[in-house]
Amino acid sequence: MPDPELVVVWRITEHCDLGCAFCAYSRHLRRPRLSAGPAQVLAFGALLKEYATTYQRDVLVSWLGGEPLRWPPLFKVSHTFKNGFNLRLGVTTNGTALNSESVRRRLVEDFDQLTISVDGLGDFHDRGRDAPGLFEQLRLNIQSLSELKRNTGHGPLLRVNTILMRDNIRNFETLCRAVAEWGVQEITFNALGGRDRPEFFPDHRLLPEQVEQFCEALPGIRARMAQPGLTILGSEHYLERLQNWSLNLQSPISDCSPGQRFLFIDERGFIAPCSFTLQDYGIHLSEIRGPRDLAQLPSRLATRKRDKMSAPCFDCPSTHVFGKFVGGLGSLT
Repeated sequence: MPDPELVVVWRITEHCDLGCAFCAYSRHLRRPRLSAGPAQVLAFGALLKEYATTYQRDVLVSWLGGEPLRWPPLFKVSHTFKNGFNLRLGVTTNGTALNSESVRRRLVEDFDQLTISVDGLGDFHDRGRDAPGLFEQLRLNIQSLSELKRNTGHGPLLRVNTILMRDNIRNFETLCRAVAEWGVQEITFNALGGRDRPEFFPDHRLLPEQVEQFCEALPGIRARMAQPGLTILGSEHYLERLQNWSLNLQSPISDCSPGQRFLFIDERGFIAPCSFTLQDYGIHLSEIRGPRDLAQLPSRLATRKRDKMSAPCFDCPSTHVFGKFVGGLGSLT
């Protein structure tokens, strides 16, 4: 049986054009902001191509930010990744750049997955993102993307990710119904975390009774959303993680098979099993000189974890480890 797809999530920029109250990359925050160098990104993309060919394994590279669609070299680099390196491509975006018809066309031409952040309906989303009118823009632009996909016969899987908070979880099904009408195919969710903006967290974090009610209602919501063609991702294990988290119960992970199916790269060029363990397990891309080095990376990461387990592993915040993406058409199923 061939190895499952390797997913590489690459945070290519810390710059963002929105002012989200819960996010560490809000434009309102005064902080250093770095972006990846396109030459380094292209060099590692070529190595990923060699790796995929040598080990007969599919590779998906998914851009993350900040706001990755505002990284100037993005579309030129992505075209090379797709057509020169034969890699699958995804991106997670706040959607502001989708106003451009050119951006929508390039996403349809070169990308396999597009994840748009939508936290709620209308004014709720606009207030949270400090972007009046953004929700309506997303509605029109995602509908345009869906139409473009229909007309061309190809294009990325359309997915929405939403952050569940005390203030919006009761409207989850309404949000699902709305984005299904736009042409969105999958929706993922995660709970508001407190690492980025601890001052925002206490008044907005999910309550245990809310998570319990959500888990009880989810099977029915999934069944009702199947009719308009929307798949709600997330495993039973993932729901258990949400419940434990809301109750302040830790979820330690002693062995997540680091680096075997998922890798994270930051804007400085450090690679690790996830964004939370960069400081303790991170290795610079300059140390990975060929496909064999990349194939041996999981072993190196596992050794680092055995030698000294990173503090976040004692209460793992990495959603993919618990099955956030299980059940969908995309990767990490």
